[in-house]
Amino acid sequence: MRLIVNGVERTVHAPPMTALGAVLRDELALTGTKLVCGEGFCGACLVEVDDAAVPSCQVPIGLLDGRQVRTIEGYVPLSPVQQAFKDNDAVQCGMCFPGMAISLTALLRENPQPSEEDVRAHLSGNICRCTGYQRIVEAVAR
Repeated sequence: MRLIVNGVERTVHAPPMTALGAVLRDELALTGTKLVCGEGFCGACLVEVDDAAVPSCQVPIGLLDGRQVRTIEGYVPLSPVQQAFKDNDAVQCGMCFPGMAISLTALLRENPQPSEEDVRAHLSGNICRCTGYQRIVEAVAR
């Protein structure tokens, strides 16, 4: 299977039904993608596939031959969302951070001036046990 991961063509050797997140972490050593719930509802494992945020724990690599995948490691230098999180001290433990950054980057691509309600609605797919979301919403507003 051939994937373009963070702009680099990579060949992966895993069964086609293997979850993308497992391949990223176990075969490609891209551990920024966090596999938490394994069910696709926590948002920690979000990555971009062809510029769409998807839960990597739910996408089999057999569907991705030749596709573009971007993980949190693919944002060098930091994305505007990551920089805003850093500047506003919006992250605590970091487990949910990669998925939130991917999710909010997708939101800002679609809606460069989201309201606070837009940001909160978009974050409903990202579970965080540490921050209470307020600093994250403020960071995106800035």
